[in-house]
Amino acid sequence: MKILYIGDIMAEPGISIVSEVLPGLKREQEIDFVVAQSENVSNGKGMAVADMKRLQLLGVDFFTGGNHTTEIEELNSLLQNPDSPVIGPANMPNCPGQGWKYHIVSGQKICVVSIMGSKVGKEIEMTNPLQRIDQILPQIDDDTFATIVNFHGDYSSEKRIFGYYLDGKVTAVVGDHWHVSTSDAMILPNGTAHITDVGMCGSLHSSLGVTLDSVIPRWKDGVVNKNELATKRPYQFNAVIIDVADDGVVNSIEQIQKIVD
Repeated sequence: MKILYIGDIMAEPGISIVSEVLPGLKREQEIDFVVAQSENVSNGKGMAVADMKRLQLLGVDFFTGGNHTTEIEELNSLLQNPDSPVIGPANMPNCPGQGWKYHIVSGQKICVVSIMGSKVGKEIEMTNPLQRIDQILPQIDDDTFATIVNFHGDYSSEKRIFGYYLDGKVTAVVGDHWHVSTSDAMILPNGTAHITDVGMCGSLHSSLGVTLDSVIPRWKDGVVNKNELATKRPYQFNAVIIDVADDGVVNSIEQIQKIVD
């Protein structure tokens, strides 16, 4: 089974590059299951149901979340619905739903779990992610073929530790939230696929999908301003493909990075 995990889809440019890349990539790589980080889909904060449906039509099967997931209230009922393919972080206070769900792919049960780092920016204090995943793992059904854990966090050290902590316990741990991909995709010693950060989908020449003109004054002069979404091309697409054998053993994890003018 081939599982594609797409990094943070940053607003309309992110949706656009997914529409250009994903259909062909699914055909060429014979992808069975597509997961995408959804917390920035709609204008950079949250995911509207209409945008979720657009991405589903493009071939996204399941959506993970982050600190912005609850900012669009209409998504909350879907987060609570066990049959809806979208989750928020299992350790984020007041996030609806339990933070993990199942999806059936070619008769096989896949579990997807969303966990946030202990601190994301200055906004929210999280329940300890290691303690929370310890509570979740025993509850996952025994007949689960693969367990994919998304770790949405700031600190590279924490993201790597989380991967090694789960090595041999889950199929893959995929980090995101930085919007900058790391070149460390690997199979860990006990068989778990891991990457510290998969990257983002959106405007290439930007600061994490935000215009340089709005960010540089903050660093140079201490200006307090709002993010201005970057919309100019070229666009970037970042993802990983996790290839899982019929016996559940991970064969490989491969980074996919595409730039489209």
